[in-house]
Amino acid sequence: MSSTSKLGLIAGNGRFPFLVLDAARAQGYEVVVAAIKEETFPEIESRGASAIYWLSLGELSKLIDTFRREGVTRAVMAGQVKHKQIFSSIRPDWRLAKLLLSLTTRNTDSLLGAVAKVLADEGIVLENSTALLEPLLAKVGVLTKRAPSEQELKSIEYGRTVARGLAQYDIGQTVVVAENACIAVEAMEGTDATIERAGDIMAQASAGEDAHATLDRSLTVVKIAKPNQDMRFDVPVIGVKTIETMKKARATCLAIDSGKCLLIDGDAVIRGADEFGIAITAE
Repeated sequence: MSSTSKLGLIAGNGRFPFLVLDAARAQGYEVVVAAIKEETFPEIESRGASAIYWLSLGELSKLIDTFRREGVTRAVMAGQVKHKQIFSSIRPDWRLAKLLLSLTTRNTDSLLGAVAKVLADEGIVLENSTALLEPLLAKVGVLTKRAPSEQELKSIEYGRTVARGLAQYDIGQTVVVAENACIAVEAMEGTDATIERAGDIMAQASAGEDAHATLDRSLTVVKIAKPNQDMRFDVPVIGVKTIETMKKARATCLAIDSGKCLLIDGDAVIRGADEFGIAITAE
């Protein structure tokens, strides 16, 4: 992270922006927050930022003007902007409209990568979103008390193969597997919704089975980084809510990428998984 005392924070939804803001302030930064009206939690107003500006998703020029006026030359983008917002009723300003017209695809990498380039051209450099949160990145190995079973390890291997295929097209980062069959893949709905959908599919399948059926229908969730993961944005994130969603869906194992997946709630993620008997492993 740059040694400058002022840092811009482009805040999406979830707790990620709060963690970045708290970590930056703890390290002596003055933080100027550009909060996205359609996404950012209002509680960010009470977290001690030196200034907060509320912008709509389409206001790229206003974002640039705000940071330049505040003297911000380094910034971090933290928190999700739901992928479906790309197709929502936002009104892009002339700068964003021009950018959108230049894109051949409107996936996350191409859109945010183009925004990052526009910012850089205006003298605002995006830093890695996890630069201030290194301790929260997943470490290599089994993170929970329980290690994956033999069947879960097979599901992880298969799930990683499927997930890598999806990730290279920037479709999604999560797949849910049972009995070496792919039950659900992530598109624009996000990880938790994908897990919920997989749980619903398996519940419907189980409802139609013979009462004496003994097949193990527990789910394994695989969430990976993209092949060339840009750590400035769209970094894989797991939180306590994900673990709770897995419990409801009868998912028993989670595989993630070490060094590239953020445990947004820190040790609470591991404690929650241990409580529910869920295995978490990172490689």
